[in-house]
Amino acid sequence: MSKLTLIQSELKAPKNQYNEFGKYKYRNCEDILEAVKPLLKKHGGTLHISDEIVNVGDRYYVRSTAIFIEGTERICSDGYAREAFIQKGMNDAQITGSSSSYARKYALNGLFLIDDTKDADSQDNTEKAPQNPPAQGKKPDPEKKIPTTAKPILTKVQFEAMKATLAEGKIEVVEKAYPKYNIDPKRLQELLLLIGEAKEV
Repeated sequence: MSKLTLIQSELKAPKNQYNEFGKYKYRNCEDILEAVKPLLKKHGGTLHISDEIVNVGDRYYVRSTAIFIEGTERICSDGYAREAFIQKGMNDAQITGSSSSYARKYALNGLFLIDDTKDADSQDNTEKAPQNPPAQGKKPDPEKKIPTTAKPILTKVQFEAMKATLAEGKIEVVEKAYPKYNIDPKRLQELLLLIGEAKEV
């Protein structure tokens, strides 16, 4: 998929949104689409996004599928977002629309290898046990590092996209992208082997 590889390597999706309450910048689905449309026009290929409501247990999820089409070939990436039972200030249609926007964003992230590790909506917000305060008269260790947010897990779609990128000879793109993800040891071993083989060509 040479056209997808070119778009992945050239795409820059800036975080144009700002959350006044949380004091952070972020990108949404529309930001990604606005950034990718000129590249689709430049390199060719078609992008299609669809939504589906799926039921898991007693909860409903929006599953969005982003599909890059080049001739008879296509690569798909799925993104999921759970509908809230109640969202203050929103009716049912708005809740579904908000979930769809999140799911589409994550589907596009997977398709175009966009890393949102530092975005607030991808951080681990689970409650953590408070750290023990330093003993009285003892100063905190300035060299002690604060744990960072865990890396996102590399999906099968992202793994296959990286393999396709290596097949096109874009070694640097993959070398820059894969350290940002938590990769299954077997997939990591295969990926490193493919990188080594690509460098020998």
